[in-house]
Formats: sequence, structure tokens, C-alpha cells
Amino acid sequence: MTHPDTPASSLPVHWAGELLQLLPERALWWPAGHVLFVADLHLGKAATYRALGQPVPGGTTQENLARLDALIARLAPQRLVFLGDFLHAAQARTVLATVADWRARHAGIAMTLVRGNHDSRAGDPPASLGIEVVDEPHLLGPFACCHHPQPHATHFVLAGHLHPACMLYGPGRDRVRLPCFVSEAGQAVLPAFGEFTGGWLMQAAPGRRFHAVGGAAVWALPASD
Repeated sequence: MTHPDTPASSLPVHWAGELLQLLPERALWWPAGHVLFVADLHLGKAATYRALGQPVPGGTTQENLARLDALIARLAPQRLVFLGDFLHAAQARTVLATVADWRARHAGIAMTLVRGNHDSRAGDPPASLGIEVVDEPHLLGPFACCHHPQPHATHFVLAGHLHPACMLYGPGRDRVRLPCFVSEAGQAVLPAFGEFTGGWLMQAAPGRRFHAVGGAAVWALPASD
């Protein structure tokens, strides 16, 4: 059954005995917990490249935050969990004024950041943002919130870091590369939420399931085993 607050283009899955929705915005919604999970925003990545003299267009931070605004307006989460890599690098702290304005618009939502590898270089967000910062694994209900995919003895792992992508093949030599959710025994990896983040093509493996994201939909790919 689809939760009434989720769009028809999302894909329902059952992990750790809970109903979740894989969203085409490349985020994960847990209706019963009123929690929205996102991985790998990499806020300020374009600004970091521009600081290094690379001719990279701007606007990605505002676009990422606008997409979060739309999800928050639609789903009304009580908590937002960032599964690592909130800021891209120390140079990305130039975008913090924009992030502070965004956070002020959502002051009533609890937010948690699970530190990732880029967070260790960029530094924690300022305490004034009111974002709880924790190390992995951070236990929340039946889930172990992590940045790096890893086994956990008692909880189902939700992770990021890999920016997973899959390849779909059509007639002839047609093919398309898409971001995806990847699940296997005891864990799932979310696609990168941030724009300008790239992706890593994950290979099929026994028990591994791919859920492709394209346009305004998420769909399960046929199992390869």
C-alpha cells in the first residue's frame, strides 16, 4: 500500500520490516517514522571547483536546497537525516549563508548529519544551524544510518558514499546510465542527492537489487540471479 503522502512515481520497498518509499528525487522516505533520508548533497562543490579556477557554472547549491524544499513541502517530515557529505570541502563553507537561510525556513524540523569522508575535510556545520552531527553508525529505529556501506550486527544499514549508477541497454547499441538505489542483504545504498556529483557504475552481484531513477519515476530492475 502506498502512503497517502507519497507520489505515485515513488517505489515502495520493505526493508527491516518497514515500508519505505524510494523517491525519484533520489531520496528515501520512511512514512512511519516521518523521516526523510538523503545522501551526498556535496553542497558547495561547484563553488569549490570555481575557487580552484575551474570554469564551473553556479547555482547548484540553490537547486539542491530547492529540491529539498519541495520534498519537505510535500512530505512534512519531522526529521531529515543526511547520510554523509553535507558540504563538499572547506572551500564550500562560502555557501553557508545560503544554507543558514534555508535552515531558518525549516527550523521546526530536526536534522541529523552522519559524518562522511568529505565532512571530515569540510568540518562540521556551524552549531547555529541546529544540525545534530554524529558518527556512523547512528541507530534510528531498525536502521543504522551510515555514510559508508558496511555490515551491522543488529540493524539494517542505510548508506551513501558510492553515488551508485546502473546501465540500461536497449535495441542495437542504445544504452543509458541512470542513478539508482541498490539493496542487498542487510543494507541499501542511496543515490547521490546533490547535483554535479557524478556516479559509480555498480556491477550485478548475487542478491543485489537495483532500483533505477529516471525522470519522475523509480522502478525495480529485473534480478540478475
